[in-house]
Amino acid sequence: MKGLELSSNWYIIGSNYEELNLNTGVPHKLGAADIAAILRREISKGTLQLHDRLPPERLLAETYGVARGTVRDALTRLENEKFVEIRPGSGTYIVHDQTDRIDSPIKQANPLELIDARFALEPHMCRLAVLHGRKQDFDKMEELCEHMEASVGDPVGFAESDAEFHRFLANCTANRLLIWIIGQITAVRSQDEWRRMRALTLNESIISQYNVQHRQILSAIRSREPERAANHMKEHLETARLSLTRASAT
Repeated sequence: MKGLELSSNWYIIGSNYEELNLNTGVPHKLGAADIAAILRREISKGTLQLHDRLPPERLLAETYGVARGTVRDALTRLENEKFVEIRPGSGTYIVHDQTDRIDSPIKQANPLELIDARFALEPHMCRLAVLHGRKQDFDKMEELCEHMEASVGDPVGFAESDAEFHRFLANCTANRLLIWIIGQITAVRSQDEWRRMRALTLNESIISQYNVQHRQILSAIRSREPERAANHMKEHLETARLSLTRASAT
């Protein structure tokens, strides 16, 4: 049974991941986005293949030193991205087929390139969210804003909620292609280069500024003001781009 055979490898994957964090010199506690990124990477590399069964939540939680709820959140993210299928009473199975995968240049893009791509997409996503978003969608974004505001001193926690905020904004557009593209970008934000840049850029001052900008974006969307929402998003992404530019120069 492949799923059981794979379980012996997870300690190797997990320990390598921790070593990578130590090499950056940045202490880090794994969150749901990090665990999803590890599993996504192994699926994309073909280490985990179509129809393989993942180890149970308990074993994954022990491997990565986190609560089972964190593992569950990570698996839910991967299920939403069509990488895995959670089958109650049976387990979690890989449903991502490498033979159908498009080898996207997104994965080779550096953080500044991805910010520029987001700049081309996300302002218009705000307009579409005004058109198609529902009250419950905006309530969820409100909840994510609260999480970010409670994470001013926690860059990792902030980054997780930040990525989810932008991904959920894409969901509000009801445009499947945009949702897919933002899902790809969100996945890349969990990779090593993004994690390194996050450590260099996310201090309390910039997180507080981002929180104000997220609130402005959400307020404009709730008020059904598409152009104001789009302009606030442009300001937000310009702030992020400037921050990345400065960090890249150091």
